[in-house]
Amino acid sequence: MPSIQLTTALPGPKSQAMQQRRRDHVTAALGQTVPLTVQSALGSLIHDVDGNTVIDLMGGIGVLAVGHNHPAVVQAITEQAQQAVNPGMLVVNHDNYAQVAELLNRHAPGDFRKKTILANGGAEAVENAVKIARYYTGRAGVVVFEGAYHGRTNLTMAMTSKYGLFKKNMGPFAPEVYRLHVPNMYRVPTGMTPEQYLQWSCDQLDFALTAYIDGSAIAAFVIEPVLGEGGIVPIPARFLEKVREVCDRVGAVMIADEIQSGSGRTGKLFAIEHSGVVPDLITVAKSLGAGLPISAVVGRAEIMDAPHLGAVGSTYGGGPLACAAAVASLNLLTDPAFLAGAERIEATVRRVFEDVQKDVPALGDIRGIGAMMAIEFVKDDAKTPWPELVMEIVGRSFRRGVIVMRAGLFTNAVRFLPALNIPQDQLEEALDIVADVVREVYREQTAQPVTA
Repeated sequence: MPSIQLTTALPGPKSQAMQQRRRDHVTAALGQTVPLTVQSALGSLIHDVDGNTVIDLMGGIGVLAVGHNHPAVVQAITEQAQQAVNPGMLVVNHDNYAQVAELLNRHAPGDFRKKTILANGGAEAVENAVKIARYYTGRAGVVVFEGAYHGRTNLTMAMTSKYGLFKKNMGPFAPEVYRLHVPNMYRVPTGMTPEQYLQWSCDQLDFALTAYIDGSAIAAFVIEPVLGEGGIVPIPARFLEKVREVCDRVGAVMIADEIQSGSGRTGKLFAIEHSGVVPDLITVAKSLGAGLPISAVVGRAEIMDAPHLGAVGSTYGGGPLACAAAVASLNLLTDPAFLAGAERIEATVRRVFEDVQKDVPALGDIRGIGAMMAIEFVKDDAKTPWPELVMEIVGRSFRRGVIVMRAGLFTNAVRFLPALNIPQDQLEEALDIVADVVREVYREQTAQPVTA
């Protein structure tokens, strides 16, 4: 029996009525992928207020690696809520905070002593990491990369790429942020081999130390091991190794932004583990709290301890409820059997869409690691982005009961961030629908017949 059950067209009448309330009372600046109002959710299924059931392949934009309302997480939250909701870590101690820190310190890569600070969301974690790196080095410069997304605060917007969506009319932004090229191996420049392009990209890091900022002025390099909003672009291990080498040479802190790619998303607790590169600091959020707001910076103890007492902190950061959820989540996400779901998801996505790719030449690339996957659409051999096609694919997939989302610097990729424990039959049901939609939309846009 299919998991998707549609009793009305999507969105249903009750969802539409509630959308009107949202339009009346919520800022129009708040984005929304699909006009669905949730009644309840469990695992990878969302039940809406009209009695429809859809399959969620986005999980709150990568927040739910363990799925909606995992029983272990719900139990942990319920038990903690009966004891204390938020006495305030800046006022008193509660042991849940240290338990989360201990788990992160134990499992983060690197054979050195580590410490952790907790906060509320990804942007706050990135800001904390930058502040700590600046304090430790006594420098101001922050190096980031094309296609990066680091948050929506003033500093993290300065660090974020994709100006039109996130930064337009929001400036001025924080200074001393320098953006460099990052290799996207799907877009190797004409006339270069992949090897030459990767070498050129690495060489640009050395060039930047003369052209953009002296190494002695750099506090930190901040890089996503897999670009998230930037289009699910895995950064080659060789480039990450070069970043590590430059950081060591100039005395800068290497920060891996694992807000989206961490917490088991790629089949390891942290995506950078695939490369063997060990950063100094790692930022964590999203799936860390299994749906509750919590983030962290974990890294070298001597760096984390550098700021003076009171230099970092947060009223709500690391509250008992969120920490209880994070402990339950981490217990799942450090279990090799649970993490194995990521490899299964990647294999299924590749199999389904490699078949589609035979019929739809506009499907230019299938990429990602584990349960962090994307398919990119282009108009021609020059790889001209096709965002309009993607918008139609996302909308039509939703109307058939599957939630996916756009991504990419050019907004021309469909992103998949399912729960690692999504049942195989639900995964295949959802992906088959998206595959059918891709073929259908491409046929309509090009008026070219394709095989089923």
